[in-house]
Amino acid sequence: MNQNIDGRQMSEDWWTTSIIQMQPGVIHYRGYAVEDLIGNVSFTQMIWLMLRGELPSPAQARLLETALMAGVDHGPQAPSIAIARMATTCGVGLNSAMASALNVLGDVHGGAGEQAVGIYQDIDMRLTAGASLAEATDQALDAFIENNGKFIPGFGHRFHPIDPRSAPLLRAVDDAAEVGVVCGRFALIARSVEERLMARKGRRIPMNIDGATAVIYAELGFAAPLARGLFCLSRSVGILAHAWEQTQQGGRNKGPIPRQFIWSYDGVPPRPLSV
Repeated sequence: MNQNIDGRQMSEDWWTTSIIQMQPGVIHYRGYAVEDLIGNVSFTQMIWLMLRGELPSPAQARLLETALMAGVDHGPQAPSIAIARMATTCGVGLNSAMASALNVLGDVHGGAGEQAVGIYQDIDMRLTAGASLAEATDQALDAFIENNGKFIPGFGHRFHPIDPRSAPLLRAVDDAAEVGVVCGRFALIARSVEERLMARKGRRIPMNIDGATAVIYAELGFAAPLARGLFCLSRSVGILAHAWEQTQQGGRNKGPIPRQFIWSYDGVPPRPLSV
């Protein structure tokens, strides 16, 4: 009998979670009954509740929604979007097309926000330890470059000399800081990075959307890895839209370039087989 009880307890503890309680007729998210949440809590508030355990204030939710909205799409030149569209022409469903796209949101395409939050938090720790803002910024940049190379995530953009999304995102942070929703410390840190990069390069390397949304995520207290997860949630909207549009447009086995063109080949020239 005791062995059966222990076995049942072991099974029930196998996936212990504080996120959801569910049994027949009952669904509670973080202690809130789903029937109370439906119609009263937004999707953005629900994201916060699931990740953080408590509901955000309306102002916190608005700031998070601003970041999520800004990153939904960047066109078929973005590998994730292109992959979603190509996958759709291979005959897979929307879920498979979305999964294919989301799976390429890695360190290079999709990870800049997480990396930028990490840099900002490193600067913040150095400030707390007594360094000046310029010193802390330079030290954090040097440490990042030593470990990851010279590219600084969140700054500069290969298409936009000035990313049109950055300024309104930073204004939203400044407005939130003015009324005490956030402290504004990470906005100051991010602007310091931009200033120190300009001093090093001799030209301005403007903050891009990844750097600006990273400010929001850091100001709201999200851990750096969650910045990538939140970006995936954001970009999944554009991925779904493009996958659905491609489904409506049709097409079969569309590759990365039109079939009228053949890729460049720089290998061994034609040669006979000796047997």
